Amino acid sequence: MMNNRIVDIVIPAYNEQQSVALVINDIPKGLIRHIVVCDNNSTDLTAQVARDAGAVVLRETEQGYGAACLRGLDFLRKQDPQPDIVVFLDADYSDYPEELPLILEPIISGKAEMVIGARVARFREKGSMMPQQIFGNWLATWMMSILFGGRFTDLGPFRAITWRGLEEIEMKDRNFGWTVEMQVKALKKKISWAEVPVHYRCRKGVSKVSGTVRGSVMAGYKIIFTILRYA
Repeated sequence: MMNNRIVDIVIPAYNEQQSVALVINDIPKGLIRHIVVCDNNSTDLTAQVARDAGAVVLRETEQGYGAACLRGLDFLRKQDPQPDIVVFLDADYSDYPEELPLILEPIISGKAEMVIGARVARFREKGSMMPQQIFGNWLATWMMSILFGGRFTDLGPFRAITWRGLEEIEMKDRNFGWTVEMQVKALKKKISWAEVPVHYRCRKGVSKVSGTVRGSVMAGYKIIFTILRYA
């Protein structure tokens, strides 16, 4: 809890047994109610490791980042009370969960309803983002600026949004378009937003997206398609 706001965290996870407990353990526990790990059809011990670390573990068999996140939101929708703020965080330990207060502050202070953790160059560990990721982020944010007037600098996965904002946005994407869909819809619906610089490190294990040519191409295609679709 933070300033009497109920904060829940959704962590999509696919074969992240090496890192998911590290993520959970670094989350400032006094600020949140539920840590919800959405096991996206993992074939390793991700679910058990997350459960042992104290998370609520859900299973989503449909492969897809967005599908896992939506499974988490389905769970939170049934809670009484529902959260005031939902945080999204990757399970690969590339983000710094201890920076959660930085992500929440603009919402708590009333400056924004959605906050993106921007992986700025000065705070990025060398090699933590592949050249195709850096270019893809630039292209996507440039397109959003031209088409929607929103000057984001990143599609960072570490982010927070009010439950009211989430309900208004009505997230649909079930795979690679999840992050950009949220940002595009926030711009279209005039939901206030902010970016805060966050640190970023090399992930544990190999990325299922940027770590493969096919994953990079598919993600890039879906991100561009999503931007154009909502334009």
